[in-house]
Amino acid sequence: MSETHLTDTRFTDFDLPASLLQGIEEAGFSNCTPIQANTLPLSLQGIDVAGQAQTGTGKTAAFLIAVYNHLLRDPGAPTRRINQPRALILAPTRELAIQIHHDAAILGRYTGLKLGLAYGGTGYEQQRSTIEQGVDILIGTPGRLIDYFKQHVFDLKAIQVMVVDEADRMFDLGFIADLRYMLRRMPPPHQRLSMLFSATLSLRVTELAYEHMNNPTLVEVEPDKVTADRVKQEMYFPASNEKIPLLLGLLHKLRPTRAIVFVNTKRAADRVWAYLEGNGYKTAILSGDVPQQKRQRLLAQFESGAFPMLVATDVAARGLHIPDVTHVFNYDLPQDAEDYVHRIGRTARAGASGEAISFACEEYAFSLMDIEAYVGHKIPVSSISSELLREPLPPVKSEHRRHPDKRGGPRRSGGGGGRRRR
Repeated sequence: MSETHLTDTRFTDFDLPASLLQGIEEAGFSNCTPIQANTLPLSLQGIDVAGQAQTGTGKTAAFLIAVYNHLLRDPGAPTRRINQPRALILAPTRELAIQIHHDAAILGRYTGLKLGLAYGGTGYEQQRSTIEQGVDILIGTPGRLIDYFKQHVFDLKAIQVMVVDEADRMFDLGFIADLRYMLRRMPPPHQRLSMLFSATLSLRVTELAYEHMNNPTLVEVEPDKVTADRVKQEMYFPASNEKIPLLLGLLHKLRPTRAIVFVNTKRAADRVWAYLEGNGYKTAILSGDVPQQKRQRLLAQFESGAFPMLVATDVAARGLHIPDVTHVFNYDLPQDAEDYVHRIGRTARAGASGEAISFACEEYAFSLMDIEAYVGHKIPVSSISSELLREPLPPVKSEHRRHPDKRGGPRRSGGGGGRRRR
């Protein structure tokens, strides 16, 4: 892993509790990333922070360290009841909530603070039982959290720290009303530490910050660089019938060790998966109709190397930290410019380098103008040679790709949940 993304600021430079420093050290962290170096001096003093940084630059550790420090320094009210968590961390998607919980368990393993996790799709009674038994830090998605809240499984009257992660995505997924519902039931902003992090600090996000935080300090790390410098971007203009041959040709040429192929629909995901499997590439598929437990298992297998290829809809575009992804392929060019940034941010994480290759076919090429305007530069175009197009072998059958939910209909794509999904 490259160290060039780190600053000269070390975690030992801060006055952190010994139990927290031990967890940081064992996690392999020594020097801060820019977002950590810029936000921790504020949040460790109890100053509210609204932070913007590119994806994969250490935002999660930045707020988790501040959360642990605050709770360890301030034991809270002695009258606190067992069903009153001390910190609430809100995430827009199940995958991101799981990742935050995983990182929190590593960083806080010696602190003695209890973690709770709440997200939809699985584990309803188990999650509820854990929260009822008492947690210090509650991490989750708005839908499932509000479900438990309205059943009085927990309340928010003893919250000392509040974190909103991927705030812009909360708006995109329709969670903003749910988010405000919970924020209004916490102690007032001047009685708690609040942190908000996002890949983009749009007007709507900053309005949310000033409405529900105590005069937050805005911290922007290289805001003019929307995409990471270490991502090599490339664009091809194939006809629709050339996309599979071009993908196979590029895979044969580049030999990626771990790659994600993004598509826009579940139908396209099934088709691409079937051709990759049929042409000798062991591939996992991640779309909105894959049940939560299987989704987590597939991600773990992809991260371990059991599957070198992952075909995904935008359910996987945010919040996942999968190390050593060498290549991202936009088989379908995303229709939202921000999704392009978040997709290609799955590679070149934590100082590594990577390649992002996009196909602008006749169906989705109209999105290119908006994408280039958003990232602030033209994406280099490469020509398609006959040598680059490989004749595909037949696809495998993919009937088992369908995973109807318990209500009898297909799950909606998007994975993190629309308003109805907990």
